[in-house]
Amino acid sequence: MKKIPTIQLERLILRPFNLDDAQVVQELAGDKYVAEMTLNIPHPYEDGMAEEWIETHIDNFNEDRLLTLAIVHKEEKYLIGAISIGINKKFDHGELGYWIGRKYNNNGYCTEAAKGIVKYAFEEMKLNRIFARHLGKNPASGKVMKKLGMKYEGLLKQHVRKWGEYEDLVHYGLLKAEYNSENN
Repeated sequence: MKKIPTIQLERLILRPFNLDDAQVVQELAGDKYVAEMTLNIPHPYEDGMAEEWIETHIDNFNEDRLLTLAIVHKEEKYLIGAISIGINKKFDHGELGYWIGRKYNNNGYCTEAAKGIVKYAFEEMKLNRIFARHLGKNPASGKVMKKLGMKYEGLLKQHVRKWGEYEDLVHYGLLKAEYNSENN
């Protein structure tokens, strides 16, 4: 079995989730605003859902499907949100995903965490491409993607349905060669 990594950043630590995090995950992800701005977070976020989700992380990582890490404040140790890279080994690419508790918005935490996991994905996981997508109604997520050096790749109009409404998906991508030229 592989060990889920811990990544030390300037203000944050990206670390494996543990079951002790479940109550805070439910509180943060259970915020209707957080669920509304993401594609896959359910609402209401019911008891037991956080534990079930956390228990999938080890198998997902060991089977090269998904690396999911907790975003934690380095000094004060409180949980801020989650960040992940969905892995496609056949094509050496990964999908970046993240959510941040609403009370932690506008502190640069998401950008810092995303930069950390993207670096890990290119350097340690040896991926060639990272892509991400956000709901059209969530341009703040797109700003994070741009800060990573990701390039706009297209708009898929009414591509998904969230709570009975069709939503646009905005796609961004970053190649390892682009990342290396910007970070060396």
